[in-house]
Amino acid sequence: MAEFSLPANSKISKNGRAYKAEGATNVRVFNIYRWDPSDVDAAGVPKNPRMDRYEVDMDACGPMVLDALIKIKGELDQTLTFRRSCREGICGSCSMNIDGTNTLACTKPIEDVKGEVTIYPLPHMKVIKDLVPDLKHIYAQYESIKPWLMTQSAAPTRERLQSEEDRKKLDGLYECILCFCCSTSCPSYWWNPERYLGPAVLLQAYRWIVDSRDEFTGERLDMLEDPFRLYRCHTIMNCAKACPKGLNPAKAIAEIKKLMVERRV
Repeated sequence: MAEFSLPANSKISKNGRAYKAEGATNVRVFNIYRWDPSDVDAAGVPKNPRMDRYEVDMDACGPMVLDALIKIKGELDQTLTFRRSCREGICGSCSMNIDGTNTLACTKPIEDVKGEVTIYPLPHMKVIKDLVPDLKHIYAQYESIKPWLMTQSAAPTRERLQSEEDRKKLDGLYECILCFCCSTSCPSYWWNPERYLGPAVLLQAYRWIVDSRDEFTGERLDMLEDPFRLYRCHTIMNCAKACPKGLNPAKAIAEIKKLMVERRV
């Protein structure tokens, strides 16, 4: 029988802390994952993560989960760490796992969660601190697909034009905000993160492959022609379900596979 052991600092400690909302009558509870690599035991070993419990006065809080996180950090616990920026669902900074689903904290209404709100960092990523995952590896994968326009012809004196039909091909692709909710919800990416590019990066790759202004389509397909980079996708569709922008990375991946077949004919 196969035996598996969890890596160090993966088991959640039961020593979570509780913060009360004194005098509040309309209270929601937020259970938040906490881990600080600088919080060590007597031997200098980082302590295991914990779940802290926060009571938030909803009569003095905005409607979104990010509003509650900002209130918690500002009024209850300044040590809580998370990423956020635009607060409008266009930057992807505040992606995290809320109520069991990868999403954006700034566009997730608190009222959509029944009972206590449980928040973790994006799954299957190394954690820097609390709700902040380490994205260096996945951004390196993104860089590997060369996400910029590449041409061989002489630079035009004006902008590079597209027909309306060619421009429409980019719909459902250019809207990706690189929150990585899709990649971190994909079992294929969980098991092969070093070699499989994952749905977010492959959707971005297709965005440049299908762009009529780009002149390196063959080279881009050559780069993806690999048993792992592209073909680890098994169309599980978690990516499409998780995308907070309503995009369909699985469809983009399928279109790349179709192009691979067509160019062999």
